[in-house]
Amino acid sequence: MSWIAAATAATATTSPESAQQAIGYPTLFLLVLFGALVPVIPTGALVSSAAVVAFHQTAPFALALVFVTASLAAFLGDVALYWLGRRGMGSKNGSRWLEAIRARAPEERLAQAQAKLADHGVAVLVLSRLVPAGRIPVMLACLMAEWPIRRFARGNAPACLAWAVTYQLIGILGGSLFPEPWEGVVAAVVLTVVISVAPSLWRRVRAAS
Repeated sequence: MSWIAAATAATATTSPESAQQAIGYPTLFLLVLFGALVPVIPTGALVSSAAVVAFHQTAPFALALVFVTASLAAFLGDVALYWLGRRGMGSKNGSRWLEAIRARAPEERLAQAQAKLADHGVAVLVLSRLVPAGRIPVMLACLMAEWPIRRFARGNAPACLAWAVTYQLIGILGGSLFPEPWEGVVAAVVLTVVISVAPSLWRRVRAAS
């Protein structure tokens, strides 16, 4: 029965942080991946919140794991959505994925994305993930320009890395300002919401004036 004692001892020495990581990283990966495919989940706030928790953990490389998990999930989700969009562009009846992309790309934003894409190429794709609501119009512009998926993936890789770094830094900032992780999570979520909402509010103010 020595193996039972060994298993019991291993379970007893397992830290709560290890259990949280075993659940947290796969959950973060799936949520960011799903959020890239269905752009209604606030993935930036998820990454910032995960960074706050990792900041307060004693486990080594916790922040690095958050960065790798978030950037990889965002990249795979974007590439999958682009592939589905290309299939829809080549189909006579289109697809619900392509319609979802078009529904989130207003004509004015799409025209701006197409013009910038024609002038600056991949650089616009890299910056699109850092601009609130900028990812989908640029992705649709790439689809309409008939970019092959390899070209899109090459430009999207640094975009996802920059996106993950940006929102992780927001989380680190929130975690460093407050002693309790939940306080840092609240601060990070509020900050990401403000960043996401501010551009649309500014456009409305300008339009009204």
